[in-house]
Amino acid sequence: MSYVEMLGAKVPIRMWTDPATVEDVALQQLRNVATLPWIKGLAVMPDVHYGKGATVGSVIAMQGAVCPAAVGVDIGCGMSAVRTSLTANDLPGDLSRLRSKIEQAIPVGRGMHDDPVDPGRLHGFPTGGWGDFWDRFDGIAEAVKFRHERAGKQMGTLGSGNHMIEFCLDQSNSVWLMLHSGSRNIGKELAEYHIGVAQKLPHNQGLVDRDLAVFVADTPQMAAYRSDLYWAQEYAKYNRAIMMALLKDVVRREFKKAKPTFEQEISCHHNYVAEERYEGMDLLVTRKGAIRAGSGEYGIIPGSMGTSSYIVKGLGNEKAFNSASHGAGRRMSRNAAKRRFTVRDLEEQTRGVECRKDSGVLDEIPGAYKNIDQVMQQQRDLVEVVAKLKQFVCVKG
Repeated sequence: MSYVEMLGAKVPIRMWTDPATVEDVALQQLRNVATLPWIKGLAVMPDVHYGKGATVGSVIAMQGAVCPAAVGVDIGCGMSAVRTSLTANDLPGDLSRLRSKIEQAIPVGRGMHDDPVDPGRLHGFPTGGWGDFWDRFDGIAEAVKFRHERAGKQMGTLGSGNHMIEFCLDQSNSVWLMLHSGSRNIGKELAEYHIGVAQKLPHNQGLVDRDLAVFVADTPQMAAYRSDLYWAQEYAKYNRAIMMALLKDVVRREFKKAKPTFEQEISCHHNYVAEERYEGMDLLVTRKGAIRAGSGEYGIIPGSMGTSSYIVKGLGNEKAFNSASHGAGRRMSRNAAKRRFTVRDLEEQTRGVECRKDSGVLDEIPGAYKNIDQVMQQQRDLVEVVAKLKQFVCVKG
């Protein structure tokens, strides 16, 4: 579909979905965002749903300002995927051992490594810039510095919620590795700290929603936020890279006879800020639950733990600020999913997938998410599909 345009106070709200299918609270959040004095554009992806301050699945372009809640608290959260030389014929009949080996190599949930991972010991890991990255920790917000040790041990860990590690097959029966994670606790604490700072600033006192507090250009608060933001985005990228390296090592050990090789990794943030230029203006574009989909750029759009995912190539649609959805998007809250579904429902909806099937992940049941194929249909003018994947192993925290 092409987009539907709704009237907004300062800018039109371009929606790549039917507004009638979006919850009222999310629509109100979009209207609130469109009132911000600094806004120059708002694009809404088909996976849109209610979030803190700004909806998940929105792309907000502002001039001379940035809204931390429009980035999300998991700064730099995103996806990585790689196609392997393995095929369905290489897979064992019992996949439970493979899942167990992944969980042994990569801590999940609130878990962390006993000692920080040494990237120099990881096969083919690009260590250039690693020392400089950690040196810059000294410059982050004082309130979060005491988390240094924890941040080191959480580097290369999955987390919980919708974060996952998957083994998938594409339509030609090639095996793919795919994972979803972000900046772990350190990114969350940095985001919450800066949101608190922004809410106290005088220029934010008249906003319709205090969660939409912004930092404005040429202020020390903006400089401090952007410095911490970019560090956390880099943390998230390294986190996924280390997990992928650990995952590849599991594959090399478990499929030794097949001598697996790996193609170029695809990696993309979907909670982040980028400096981009549109209609002659230098803008700060926040994508919260959205990926960049510039012309020819590769991206990853996952479904849920029992449905398909997509490797895509961007079409460079500037009306959407070169963006696309970050996934299927939730159609009900976590609490609503727990009330609505049972463990038996989870077992049924994840049949054929080696994964957790207990009450601890009931809020991640496929039925709590929008239909990924419909979401993809709604953004045909944003991306083209390169590969359709279906998981057979899914690791959750």
